[in-house]
Amino acid sequence: MVLLDIEQLELDLFRGQSPDERANQRVFGGQVIAQALVAAQRTVSEDRICHSLHAYFIRPGDPKVPIIYQVDHARDGGSFTTRRVVAIQHGKQIFNLAASFQVPEESWEHQHNMPEAPDPETLKGLRERRLDIADQVPESIRHEFTRERDIEMRDVSPLDLFNPAPASDSHQVWMRVARDAGDNQALNQCLLAYASDMSLLGTGNRPHGLTWFDPKLMSASLDHAIWFHAPVKFSDWHLYVMDSPFAGGGRSFNRGSIYNRDGKLVASVAQEGLMRQKKRKN
Repeated sequence: MVLLDIEQLELDLFRGQSPDERANQRVFGGQVIAQALVAAQRTVSEDRICHSLHAYFIRPGDPKVPIIYQVDHARDGGSFTTRRVVAIQHGKQIFNLAASFQVPEESWEHQHNMPEAPDPETLKGLRERRLDIADQVPESIRHEFTRERDIEMRDVSPLDLFNPAPASDSHQVWMRVARDAGDNQALNQCLLAYASDMSLLGTGNRPHGLTWFDPKLMSASLDHAIWFHAPVKFSDWHLYVMDSPFAGGGRSFNRGSIYNRDGKLVASVAQEGLMRQKKRKN
């Protein structure tokens, strides 16, 4: 993914770009997470793998200008390495991330089983479903709405975007990168981090019959955390199992478990998102 090929400007200083097709939108949160993780990885020994990251979205990103990533070497220990990354635009922080890396080691193991889900081959892809309803979308966003994505997604229980009924907060999405990503763990983790911000924010909307097309809804990611548990090969299908145990105070709390097709839990995700009713203009 070209998006992750950030440019090194100086020691611990990097520059990332946004895709041209997002010129009229704010920067996608998964992009900033993934690019910040790439920046952190570039300063860490290759024998260390990211096991967790915690991030805060501070300001909306401007897709028309580059994002500068500044890496701070918080700690280099015998087994663990910690990095802090600040993303800057227009002279202000828009995002910050703390990531911890570890030398792989053997230990006791257990995990919850992957829940039952229909095979991804039996489900319609995101683009296919969007093409079916493209005529209901304003022409100004139709190209962006129906374009091919780098991440393939197949929702087990999609909502009707225009007339959603209240639904369970628990839902599942199959996802994978749409091209061969090889076996490099640093790259596969960044791709998974990018995709982890897809669908999760909308999880808290489901019980209220809301989608991002609803003019009453103001929605944005506030923070995001990922714990990597096992090696990732994101060219293969992974099941993203999500739920939202709480919403209130203008926020929703959403969490996810990501399994590979063999049922191995490879990552856990948690996120708090803005879920606010827009105020009417007088």
